Amino acid sequence: MEINRNSKSGGELASVQVRHDLRPGDIGAVVSMHGLIYAREHGFDATFEAYVAGPLAEFVMARRSRDRIWLAERNGKLVGSVAIVEAAARNAQLRWFLVDPQARGTGLGRRLLADAVTFSKGSGYESLFLWTVNALAAAARLYREAGFVKTEARPGRMWGVNVVEERYEIRFTAQSD
Repeated sequence: MEINRNSKSGGELASVQVRHDLRPGDIGAVVSMHGLIYAREHGFDATFEAYVAGPLAEFVMARRSRDRIWLAERNGKLVGSVAIVEAAARNAQLRWFLVDPQARGTGLGRRLLADAVTFSKGSGYESLFLWTVNALAAAARLYREAGFVKTEARPGRMWGVNVVEERYEIRFTAQSD
């Protein structure tokens, strides 16, 4: 997939490439992007990187046919990611959804999410869920637009800050095709 848009810094055309293959450095780049952006934007500490790194390493080592990762790059730099991970035979989890601030507002997040939902439906999952925090209002709006419904909210302290974790889910039926 290629997404073209006018650069925020001027009129030149910028290009984003999205791929599914993992290359050396990709896992570290996904972990680093999450750690740096969430620290800067929400005050998360280094334990958040470990929270991302552990399951991401497991995903890479045990990848199944119904798992997929999308890595968005611009000029060789990671600017977005999302993955679908099998949680059970009929259920998948959406993980590691993030768009770099410099690529936000381009439609990249909406496209990554749509591709992940379409992949999940096509892979035979009956439902797809995700966990997020309530501070991510723009992401929550995208989830609702894609048909997700918030099914749970629970306050707590994680990653060095107080958060309200939220669970969203979408069920795939003949009506949602």
